[in-house]
Amino acid sequence: MSDVQLSTFIITREDRPEDEKQIVSEGLRIGQLQGSDILLNHPTVEGLHAGISEIEGYFHLINLSTSSATMLNGRAIPFNEAKALSSGDEIQIGPYFLHIEEIEESTETLKVKVMRQFALNVGERETHHQAEARRKHLAEKEQIAASPKAADALKLYWDKRSREKAGRPSLLHPQTPPRPGKVRFNWRPTRDLVRSWPFSIFILAIIIVGALSALAAYKYKNAFTRKPLSIPHTRKAFTLTPAIAKQPSAGSCTSCHAMEVSVTNREKMNASCANCHQTEAFSATITRAHRDSGITCIDCHTEHKGESFRPMDAALESCAKCHSDSNKNLYNGRGVHTPHDGTYGYPVVKGHWVWKGLDEEELAEEPELLTLLKNNRVTREQTEQWRNVQFHGIHLYRVRVPTGVVGIEDVNAVNGELSCSSCHKYGNTSTNIDRTSPRTTCAKCHNDQVFHKSAHSMVGMEMPSCTSCHVQHVRDRHWLPSLFSTQAGGMANSDE
Repeated sequence: MSDVQLSTFIITREDRPEDEKQIVSEGLRIGQLQGSDILLNHPTVEGLHAGISEIEGYFHLINLSTSSATMLNGRAIPFNEAKALSSGDEIQIGPYFLHIEEIEESTETLKVKVMRQFALNVGERETHHQAEARRKHLAEKEQIAASPKAADALKLYWDKRSREKAGRPSLLHPQTPPRPGKVRFNWRPTRDLVRSWPFSIFILAIIIVGALSALAAYKYKNAFTRKPLSIPHTRKAFTLTPAIAKQPSAGSCTSCHAMEVSVTNREKMNASCANCHQTEAFSATITRAHRDSGITCIDCHTEHKGESFRPMDAALESCAKCHSDSNKNLYNGRGVHTPHDGTYGYPVVKGHWVWKGLDEEELAEEPELLTLLKNNRVTREQTEQWRNVQFHGIHLYRVRVPTGVVGIEDVNAVNGELSCSSCHKYGNTSTNIDRTSPRTTCAKCHNDQVFHKSAHSMVGMEMPSCTSCHVQHVRDRHWLPSLFSTQAGGMANSDE
């Protein structure tokens, strides 16, 4: 309001141990409301009980209380009425007495001293003014009564302050309105007065829980898993030379897992497998057929099945479990079936050659086989002969034969290396070739014993191993010494 001016109010309180304070504002707020310039804490005092403002060069007191009296020099001021103030005036609100000690018109300053007396009601206190001084005071007030314009300005100013007070209920006021009806039957308890927990306590609790979880994940890994890790993934040092991984896992959870949701965790595990198992002796490659089907490392190599569990064994078992007519799942829209009509190894089904040969990635790892194809002048366009030369080039005069299979003598092998007669019992390259015996002798080589020379793997001598023919990791060098003879370079030229 342009008519209300900024003034200086100097407040001195004798009712409480409080230093003198100076306030510069358009109006002095008096009442029980928190934030009042003169706070009067008593039940007979309203939230915003009265106000003092300067207008037209005079300080005016306006009564804003509708239920409790506001007295000026022993006379009650009607509600929403303004009275001019002079030095020596006394304002009474409940048990409080506000003495107007001095009004400095030159500096627009008002000094107020606050006192409190309990045993007196309004009208019972004898004034300290002399009778003549009081009559003079009252006469002066009649002369400087607020003009209608000043009164309207004061009412408008303090009416706005009253509306602001009504818009800011106290902390004791319920935040939700009561239900319709009688209050005593519909009142509901609220939590308005319950002290809220400091935000720092929640932060501290989160830190403590996170620290304990991290400690438990490090110290008690098995508590978060179904079963312990296998021994290969808990070793702190490599046992294979050269190693098939960059560094030992040592049972670390975060070496494989992401501390996030399951989808992200699956991606993290696949990436961890491929990144860790990348050495000169081993590379975690995936064949094209499996890549196109969306098969990843963890689809075949499962974990957390006990310390004696071997991830390689799980991979071998998963071949037969997945490639079966009973598996109706689709892999990127592709179905699977039982291979070779239920037989193993021999790539002829119903009299037709079904082996597709090595792809470009596999051929790149077989320089000797590429040389054989070149020497026999066989090209990829000659489909039947291209596969035939590859098949016999992989086996003949380079593969060490196991017990029960006859081969060519090799001083460094127990029973020599594989030859034509190891599989074909009669016939030759031109007439009457035996195509029955190879089918029955495939399992003698393609079984668990070829890969695992331990007592544990001697069980199931006739168990076929799919990966002995369908090599998944074409850059794995550790299985070569157990399969190939020392003179593996002597491949035969073949027209079969």
